[in-house]
Amino acid sequence: VPSASQLFSDTDRQQINSAVRAAEAGTAAEIVPVVATASGRYDRAEDILGLWLGIGLMIAISVFWPPPTIVADSGSWESNPAALQPVKLIVAMLVGFILGAIIGSKVPVLRRLFTPRRQMLDEVRQTARSVFFDNRIHHTQAGGGLLIYVSLFEHIAVILADRQVVAAIGQPALDALCQNLTQQLRI
Repeated sequence: VPSASQLFSDTDRQQINSAVRAAEAGTAAEIVPVVATASGRYDRAEDILGLWLGIGLMIAISVFWPPPTIVADSGSWESNPAALQPVKLIVAMLVGFILGAIIGSKVPVLRRLFTPRRQMLDEVRQTARSVFFDNRIHHTQAGGGLLIYVSLFEHIAVILADRQVVAAIGQPALDALCQNLTQQLRI
């Protein structure tokens, strides 16, 4: 997923500002568009990949570097003592977990694959609410604040409006607009 700041050129930003001004001219609303790269950390993929890669390395160590078989009274001095096997397995698990965590954090497709859609939706909604209230969009000068929040990683949009906008447009219309925008993001 490209960074939200890198996604738009200066010309794109000017076109967005012009579109917002044109939309605001026809209403009393103050429209604030926000595009975020991602709305959450989503580290579940790191844990899952780390766990599975660690288990895989432990199995590989057990198969390809098994503990020695000790024959009683053979007098054999094995160079790979049996007591070393648990250490090898622990090291394999740690190395696998760390490698899996690194891969999970660097590959967006894997993060999305291991993150439930509901969690992404909750994160986007929570972040949009934070933007809406922290930036006082709900207390605009004309009392008609409207936030259009788009999160690129999740492919989810959220539209939040203050009471005056909801009273004028209606929540079902805002929900339909939000649903349409989210469907467009998935294409």
